[in-house]
Amino acid sequence: MRQNSTAPRNNKLKPSSNLIMNGSVRVRVIRTLLAIQNGQSLSSVLDPLLNSLHDGDKGFAHALLLTTLRQWHALARLLDTLADNPIDEVEVRTTIQVGLVQLLYLEVADHAAIHETVEAAKEIEFAHSTGLVNAILRKVAKNPSKFRKKCDKKHSLPNWLAYQLKQDWSEQYDELTQGLRQSAPMFLRVNSAVTSVEDYQNALYGAEIDADIVELTTGFKLLNASESAMATTLSTKGLRLHQSTAVNALPEFAQGTASVQDMHAQLAAPIINKALIAKLSAENNSADINSSEVTDTDGTDSDSADKEIHILDACAAPGGKLAHWLEFISANDQSSLFHVKQDNNETSPAITDLKVTAIDNEAPRIERIRENLQRLKLSQHDLQQADNSIALNIVCADATRWQHGKNKKAATNEPVFDAILLDSPCTATGVIRRHPDISILRTEEDIEQTALLQADILHNLWPQLKAGGYLLYVTCSILKQENVEQMQDFMTHHDDAVAIEFTEDCSWGIEQAIGRQCLPIDSESGDGFYYALLHKTAE
Repeated sequence: MRQNSTAPRNNKLKPSSNLIMNGSVRVRVIRTLLAIQNGQSLSSVLDPLLNSLHDGDKGFAHALLLTTLRQWHALARLLDTLADNPIDEVEVRTTIQVGLVQLLYLEVADHAAIHETVEAAKEIEFAHSTGLVNAILRKVAKNPSKFRKKCDKKHSLPNWLAYQLKQDWSEQYDELTQGLRQSAPMFLRVNSAVTSVEDYQNALYGAEIDADIVELTTGFKLLNASESAMATTLSTKGLRLHQSTAVNALPEFAQGTASVQDMHAQLAAPIINKALIAKLSAENNSADINSSEVTDTDGTDSDSADKEIHILDACAAPGGKLAHWLEFISANDQSSLFHVKQDNNETSPAITDLKVTAIDNEAPRIERIRENLQRLKLSQHDLQQADNSIALNIVCADATRWQHGKNKKAATNEPVFDAILLDSPCTATGVIRRHPDISILRTEEDIEQTALLQADILHNLWPQLKAGGYLLYVTCSILKQENVEQMQDFMTHHDDAVAIEFTEDCSWGIEQAIGRQCLPIDSESGDGFYYALLHKTAE
């Protein structure tokens, strides 16, 4: 999922990657923070920072950078109360905020935090500010608990975002805004085509890595052949590590046995896969009823003919949800699309040919999809070696205009897909715990622009979904304009769209007028995700 963003610009200092890699640890962190304020994402500057440091300094630099970002807006408000006059120089403000984090959150010794931060001000060529930096940090060092309480009292978000969250989630507001200041737990998705969650948990224990099994239940009412709702449930299991761990320390990670994926993100593939199986079952049952006595002219049963199924993962990068779906398809069990249960509980072939299309609009992101699938042994080459016939096509394309077809002339915008997974672009406000730079990079104007982009994608893809098919709309946003309000607006323009009801059996999320919303409140739970499942009726 692409995270479009804009950010306020600081024209005084625009650090390059080379500049970030020079100087003391604190100076490098300060320059990294300045780069983020100039619009660079944390993901683009974190590795250059850490790779430039000795191993012994990486942990401190990572903690200093991430904690400063998480407490950024609260620190800024605190700083305004500590200074006698407004501090306009962004370099000076950033330097002081880095010093405050050391005193209030990282428990660095007073003399080290103050001295090294003052020296950092000199090193970035703001020696004229050393007296101010020294005075403010010494004032805080005299009573850090007092200032920590002041800093923690309210939210650490830009005021426009805090206001919007207050409007959207008044009952959960306090817990939500405090939860967004915390770090997020690390979750693993186990490749069910390779091993079980329980067996991989044991493998982790063998590597002295503690993890708990997390199980989420999804209940929803899918439609059968007669278009009547039938309640069904599914279970999703993942692992939550007690402590975040480098992926190279995870057993058989390089061999594709497990992937790092938020627990709430792990709901997408099971839901759309279950919906597609329901569609195939309904079609099989309908075919049995309508043609139980009919044979083709060649004497074969008409319902035994080859059946081709086509599915789409839109905005697929970096490929986690796509890989999860392919893992389900590859697993030789009840989740397989190649065999589905009918109402009489008998299992019969559902399809003989499956075509999977994945699109994203940037070439580097397409490459990330390919790399992730290759590690998981789910590339087109790997799929061709499997018994089942699965054709995978990864396309670099704009989802607001792309239509299925070999080229523009062949594209018809006609119904092609039996199921669509749309991991929609969004403001990514639900993953601020993992990407705290979002609270700096996002602007209020981004919400409206992103909602318009989402609508364009939905209106382009919906005509390409077959009648009877399902579209799963997913975002990692916690803003209603991008989620439930987007779905409500979409359905007013599409009479053939029916929202599938999630039932009380769901162990995750908050019920909405359409779909369900997960909020990142609990320190042990997943990120903020929204899910809505739409069914396309026959015209």
